[in-house]
Amino acid sequence: MLVASWNVNSIRAREERLLRWLDARKPDVVCLQELKVEDQDFPFEAVEAAGYRAAVWGQRTYNGVAILAKTEPALVKKGIDDEVDDLQARLITARVGGLHVVNVYAPNGAEVGTDKWAYKLEWMKRLRAHLDRRFDPREPLVLCGDFNVAPEARDVHDPRAWEPSVLFHRDARAALQQVVAFGLQDTLRLHTQEAGLYSWWDYRMLAFPKNRGLRIDLILATGPVATSCTAASIDRNERKGKQPSDHAPVLAEFRL
Repeated sequence: MLVASWNVNSIRAREERLLRWLDARKPDVVCLQELKVEDQDFPFEAVEAAGYRAAVWGQRTYNGVAILAKTEPALVKKGIDDEVDDLQARLITARVGGLHVVNVYAPNGAEVGTDKWAYKLEWMKRLRAHLDRRFDPREPLVLCGDFNVAPEARDVHDPRAWEPSVLFHRDARAALQQVVAFGLQDTLRLHTQEAGLYSWWDYRMLAFPKNRGLRIDLILATGPVATSCTAASIDRNERKGKQPSDHAPVLAEFRL
């Protein structure tokens, strides 16, 4: 089973690119983030024609998450399962075959010390609590998405410059580690310890050609799935060409 995660940064802008990519790579499950459309504006017909069923939680202008699968996603749930009144479309879960799929678009946080920063840290705590309530780390589960946090120094082109920022601040990394401590493993790091592998590059200042990026898009897996992971990669080619997303797809293959 090939699982992918991709922040498309507007499904309207990236629809044709996504459809070409689905045809070329043929993943079994795809988690999309930052759709920036409401549900009724998602290209369901085009995605279905490409061979996929979609579970979608959209939001106008901002956010939005979807799970695409070659078989109908089951037991679809939208949002974090708690009592917080939060309408931001940032999490969707489904079951695909015997696999639990959790797709997240974590808050960016804007600037350290702001209300948005506090929301980011609290959202990560809520995510961990959601995993504890809904799932068991002994079950097959993948947690995919744009976490808006680079886990380690080797995941950042200039750790010293980025450490004060919301994408690499020590508190953000600690919050991500608490999520991982649920019982998850970083699939890319099961296969390589290489530094300089990034999934996001700023559109400005030639960041992509100079490989000045961060690895903030992850596919995390519980033990039963991680042990069957045969490959993991970042598709840098999809950051190239005309009007790319600022993120590249990340992939992990499992023997399930």
